Amino acid sequence: MAYAIIRSGGKQYRVSPGETIAVDKLTAEQGEKVTFGDVVLLADGANITAGDPVIAGVKVVGEVIEQFKDKKVIAFKYKRRKGYHRTVGHRRQLTRVKIEAINS
Repeated sequence: MAYAIIRSGGKQYRVSPGETIAVDKLTAEQGEKVTFGDVVLLADGANITAGDPVIAGVKVVGEVIEQFKDKKVIAFKYKRRKGYHRTVGHRRQLTRVKIEAINS
């Protein structure tokens, strides 16, 4: 079972070929191929390679499935005894990517 840990959008994701992940919005259209070059760790069976900070020459290739918005996150601001309350919220922009291959 081969897997890799990649960095995208300031976060790290554990990916395997055939998996689908949701990452922060990428500038790619639906159906385009994307390449993740920041591979932090590569595991292929009993062989584990860790980067310092990344592994040179290893890339993870995926295909963009869709661009979508995450569920709404609501923040309620409130100050006691002052009559101040306010509801604010946002929805994160995400990209769903299907991992196709880990090229080493």
